[in-house]
Parts: sequence; C-alpha cells; structure tokens
Amino acid sequence: MPWIDLNRSIRRALLIVLLPASIALMGAAWVIHGALLERMARSFVEDRLREEVSFLKHRINQADGSINALSTGDYFEAVFHHAFAVRVGSQRYFSLARWKPLLAPLLEENGTGFIRRTDSDGAISDYFAYRENFKLGEREVVIVVAEDLSRIDASQRELHIWTAVVSAVLLGLLVLVIWMAIRLSLASVTNLQTALKQLQQGERERLDSDTPEEFRPLVHQLNQLLDTLDQRLARSREALANLSHSVKTPITAVRQVLEERDQHLDWGTRQQLAQRLSDIDGQLENEMRRSRFAGAQAGKGAAPVTQARELIWMLGRLYLDKDFELETALADERRWPIEEYDLNEVLGNILDNAGKWGASRVVLSLREDKAGLVMEVSDDGPGVTRERLSTLGTRGQRLDEQAPGHGLGLAIVRDVVRRYGGWVVFDCSESGGLQVRIVLPDRVSL
Repeated sequence: MPWIDLNRSIRRALLIVLLPASIALMGAAWVIHGALLERMARSFVEDRLREEVSFLKHRINQADGSINALSTGDYFEAVFHHAFAVRVGSQRYFSLARWKPLLAPLLEENGTGFIRRTDSDGAISDYFAYRENFKLGEREVVIVVAEDLSRIDASQRELHIWTAVVSAVLLGLLVLVIWMAIRLSLASVTNLQTALKQLQQGERERLDSDTPEEFRPLVHQLNQLLDTLDQRLARSREALANLSHSVKTPITAVRQVLEERDQHLDWGTRQQLAQRLSDIDGQLENEMRRSRFAGAQAGKGAAPVTQARELIWMLGRLYLDKDFELETALADERRWPIEEYDLNEVLGNILDNAGKWGASRVVLSLREDKAGLVMEVSDDGPGVTRERLSTLGTRGQRLDEQAPGHGLGLAIVRDVVRRYGGWVVFDCSESGGLQVRIVLPDRVSL
C-alpha cells in the first residue's frame, strides 16, 4: 500500500491497517446480522402462517364448509397475534373486525401465496398475509391469515440495537487487544534498539540471538558482519606482524652493508643486496595480495565457469606447450558464494602451478556434489611422493628450489579456502602428476 510508509513507524502502520479493518469488519457483521435476522423472522412467520392456513382448511373441511363453526379468531389474536378471513362461496367471515378493511380485498383476489401490504393511514401499518384458494365441492374457498409485523419489527429493532451495543463493546475490547498485541510484538524491536546502542557504546560485543524468529536472520547477519570485521582486523594485524618480521632482518642487513663507509661493494655483494631487496619486494607483494582477500561474505558471488575459461585462455598463451582443458556440467550463469577476486586467486594459483609442472596436459574440473562445490586440477607432470604431499601448501615450502617463486602459491590457496570453511586435498593424479582438490561449502558460513 503506497499510502502506508512502513519506514516511518511499524506501530503506526499496524494501527492504520488494523483499526479501520476491525471497525469495517464489525460494521459488516452488524449489517449481516440485521439481514440474517430479517430473513429468519420472515421465514418463521411464513411457516406459522402456512401451518395456520392448513389448520383452518382442516376445520372447514370437517364442518363441510360451515363458516359458523369457526371460532378460532380470539385464540389466534391472543396467542399468535394473527387474524384470518374466510370466504366460502358468497359467505364471508372475519375473525377480528379491525382487520376487515384490510383482509376483505384479499378475499376477492385469486391465487395462493404470501402478500405483504403497508397502510400508513390505518391502525395496522405493516402486515404480512398468506392466502390459499381451494374447491370444496362446487364452492370456492379462500382463506387468508395475516400477522401484524409492527410487533416483530419492534422486537427486531430492539435486538439489533442490543447487538450494536455489544458489538461496540467488543470493538473496544478488540482495539485494546490489538494495541496490547502491537506493543508486546514490538517490545523485541525496542530491546534490539537498546542492544544496538550498547553495542555502539562498547558495552557488549555481539547481539543476543535469543530474539523472535522474524528477527533472528537480521541479528545473525549483524553478528556475522561483526565477526567479519573482527576477522579482517585480526588478518590485518597478522599481516603487518608477518611483514614486519619478514622484512626486518633483510632490511637491517642491507642497511649495515650500506652504512659501511670503508667497505667496497663488489659485484657479488651487489647481487646479494639485490636478492635481499627482491625478497622484500616479494614479501610486500604477497602480503598485499593476502590483504585483498575478502573471505566469505553474504551477497558476494562469482561465476566459476566464466572465470575458469578466462584463466585457461590466459595460461594457454603463457604455456604454449601445455593443453589446458575444462570439464564441467555447470551453466555459464551458475554462481558460487565466493568473492570474484578470491576465486581468481585460487584457480589462478593451482592452474599456474599445474602449468609449471605439467608435461603436456592440465585438466580443470568444476562440479557440485554432496560434499559441496568442488574444484579439481590434475596435471601429468612428475608429481610429488606421497610422503611429501602433506608438506604442500605450507608457507615458504618449495619442493624445487630451482623453480622461480617464493613458495606461497599453494599456501595462499589453502589460506583463502580455509576462510570459506573449505579444505584442500593434495593427491597423485591418474597420469602420475599432482591432483589438487578443493571443496567449498555451498553456502556462506562466516
């Protein structure tokens, strides 16, 4: 509803919707009650009039059409408030004299059925009658039984008024119940607001998860956001500590060499200094890469098939003698809950490692199974002995010191995968090379 601004006040929106709806429903119930009451009263009167006509018909048949034998008018008027008129041939009989002007015209009409007439000038302003025609031998018999509706209408009005009074009282109680229900329902919002203020002021570290079911996803997401911020802060501090520790010693050594005035810098010394500076540069670059890793975040996703094809195309240009293949049944638009840069780092490192060591063929497999989201890279290179598989992915660990690099590629992969709650398995491929199998959960778990 555009005219209800839920962003301003939930309490006001609920009152705007529920109060008019309650009043409208109570009014509709009162109107329906009046209509049903009128219908029931009419049905009741019709049944009584029809039964009394049948009674008079039976009496006339017993008396063989003698009108003088009819003496039920007083009884009808006193008990049932009914009057009747009978015409047998040319003879007429009226149970009550004051009804004669009203019933006499009905005796001259033909047809069987109910009749309702109003007479604002007469003593009886509104009446309801049932007329039945039948033959008794050669004579035509007409019976009319009528009832004054003014008394019934008065009783209906009184009952309807009392219904309105009771409905008004119930409506007041309903409004009170609605108000109390809204206050009780929104009490949790007030508690959540207080908790947020305490969180802002540093009086608490996390929001209480013991909240109504409707607010639990919100509280869970807020707590996850706080966990993410804490994890990022911890990673930043860890990265700075690692960086400080890793570059402090080489920088000190370079400084000592440069501060020696009498020491001549020959070509070998210059190469050593350059190597030290290169190591520092590599450390800085890798720590900067680690700082860019996002980790698991709600709302972040990547298309693995699209990114895998782009990386395979690029590495195919870098390693011209290697054949990179992609095996997957996933659609191009399929997305996984992993940040694009993180996925690019994971796939890029394991594919680049396979490209370095593979003899001629590298296969990347992407699939989804019961274990989760699976990325698997196999090469046909020399592989690694099973005794040394457990050392892969250790930071700074290089199984071949002659190959370029700092031994951080697979360690970065393991670090990123761990942040998403996944795991990395190193094994021997069928072709004798290395197989790297990465499994990620199919949903974000912070």
